Amino acid sequence: MLDPSVAVLTVAEVADRIGQSENKVRQMLRDGHLIAVRRDGALFIPADFVGTEGAIKGLPGTITVLADAGFSRTEMLRWLYSEDESLPGVTPINALRTSHGTEVKRRAQAMAF
Repeated sequence: MLDPSVAVLTVAEVADRIGQSENKVRQMLRDGHLIAVRRDGALFIPADFVGTEGAIKGLPGTITVLADAGFSRTEMLRWLYSEDESLPGVTPINALRTSHGTEVKRRAQAMAF
């Protein structure tokens, strides 16, 4: 599902990074602002998804577009980390991290049709 080389954070580590409670992080997961994976029963969030104030800019909107297109959480993760040479940053998640969210969302929307 998610390559083992991708750095991940626990819910507690995300809470510390953004200065919020673990319950707030769980709410962000429920609201679709973040995506987590389970490893050995524990929830882990890709470190690339989190800035100092929460989900990186553009990620929640991209998750919404992909969900509306019928993508599962696994498919979303796969797509966000798939190489695309035509995107700045080479992968959608790297493009989001470098403020190219509009282009990433445009690609996600195009995949829905």
